[in-house]
Amino acid sequence: QVQLVESGGGLVQPGGSLRLSCAASRFTLRYYAIGWFRQAPGKEREGVSSISSSDGSTYYADSVKGRFTISRDNANKNTVYLQMNSLKPEDTAVYYCVAGPVLSSSWYSTHWSEGGTYDYWGQGTQVTVSS
Repeated sequence: QVQLVESGGGLVQPGGSLRLSCAASRFTLRYYAIGWFRQAPGKEREGVSSISSSDGSTYYADSVKGRFTISRDNANKNTVYLQMNSLKPEDTAVYYCVAGPVLSSSWYSTHWSEGGTYDYWGQGTQVTVSS
């Protein structure tokens, strides 16, 4: 059973930074992606960012491009970080780590932001951006 353990959420002022971590254990997929979704109260779930193990491609929602950076730990490729800079109040949400298979690079580039692409979800970590 794959487990995704998230950490790093919290309260930060607008313009501040946070780094989320996701450690995936018992992972047996050869080609997979690990990423992040978020959901704010009263809003739809949104794909935020992901990284593919097959070629290291990264993907970002337009709302976070230029502010968020996803990366993998060099020593443990199953640990993924989301560096969030220039945070805004609208970034407030529960952030979920997700993981799933990559059937092909072209397929994944189209479907990376869809929740159904991922088989595994973490329990979520709260990020609150407020003064």
